[in-house]
Amino acid sequence: MSQDIKQTRVKIFDALSKIVDPEINTSIVDLELIDEVDINNTNVKVDLHLTSPFCPAVFGFKICQDIHDNLLMVDGVDDVKVNVSNHFMAEQINNQVNNSPNPKKLG
Repeated sequence: MSQDIKQTRVKIFDALSKIVDPEINTSIVDLELIDEVDINNTNVKVDLHLTSPFCPAVFGFKICQDIHDNLLMVDGVDDVKVNVSNHFMAEQINNQVNNSPNPKKLG
């Protein structure tokens, strides 16, 4: 792993650790909700699960949108894809979050 990717990974996990589950006010990193973070150049994909398959959808949307938006603010990250699984509204959450505006791609 190159030094640049290592530094980016540290920044990504720092940003993720600041995102909290709004229902229980605990970091998603501390809750071990992050399953995998894949870094490919400046593109990041985050796989995660929520606290339960029936976690209130509003909280699921909020957590995933926070991941998307906060990681786009990390230097060295130009695109973020979020993939939540094992949730009754996973497909809707993924579609909405991954199709939300990316200010780095707006002309």
